[in-house]
Amino acid sequence: MLLHVIARGKIGRSSEAELVDRYARRISWPFRHTELPDSGGRIPAEMTPCRTVLLDERGDQLTSEQFAQCLGKWRDDGVREARFLIGAADGHDDEARAEADLLIAFGAMTWPHLMARAMLAEQLWRATSILAGHPYHRSG
Repeated sequence: MLLHVIARGKIGRSSEAELVDRYARRISWPFRHTELPDSGGRIPAEMTPCRTVLLDERGDQLTSEQFAQCLGKWRDDGVREARFLIGAADGHDDEARAEADLLIAFGAMTWPHLMARAMLAEQLWRATSILAGHPYHRSG
């Protein structure tokens, strides 16, 4: 299953970009990172059947194991792509939230968009590692 992060704005050459790259290289599943302009309406839908996950302050706060279980279920159900959307500074509109398969939040605090990308890449690596049977430090 392709893990596809779609984010508004350019990450450029920053320490956050280095973190995203570091975790992207560790992810054993297909991974793609797409950047879109800061503004310009809704993120375009692609024709590939997928699950859409919005990073949103109103989302569920999942443990790493719960996140891994969700990805594993989608993979086992034959989902070809999981698309993770990080919006612009104003976040996502109500329509996008309603259409999403899952809303997730990295806690109640507000995080910079560049840091959210790095945190998401790390959690994708952690989830795929859990699903591959690697020991997880919180299990047991």
